[in-house]
Amino acid sequence: MGLWQEFKEFAIKGNALDLAVGVVIGASFGKIISALVDNMIMPFVGLFSGGVNFTSLKLKLANPTPIPGLSSTEPATLEYGKFIQATVDFFIVAAVLFAVVKLLNHWKKTEAPPPPTPPKEELLLTEIRDLLKQKSVEWSFSRKLPR
Repeated sequence: MGLWQEFKEFAIKGNALDLAVGVVIGASFGKIISALVDNMIMPFVGLFSGGVNFTSLKLKLANPTPIPGLSSTEPATLEYGKFIQATVDFFIVAAVLFAVVKLLNHWKKTEAPPPPTPPKEELLLTEIRDLLKQKSVEWSFSRKLPR
């Protein structure tokens, strides 16, 4: 079997296709959740934190020494605010995903249709069967056994 044939069998297997579809849908869903966090939730977090923009927080480490020929004289900084923002984003995204999964699982459970009721004929036949069983048991106990 050639390498191309093996690759085709691998790519067409259900598991590989399911995984690919899951990754693509997951990436798209991640964009939706990120937009929700960035545009709907983070403004409220900023409101409660006094309007602090975490990404602008940084610590200046040292003043640069000018180097002839280079125009950049920005100081070396430790941008810890971006780390704080990424951490807050992560926890908010995790909480939103948890809520969405819980909601979807709840919908799955409640959407199960009730079991169908049997037709009237079947109910009557079941009742007749039960009555016949009951009469059969009564008859066998009331019959006298030969001695």
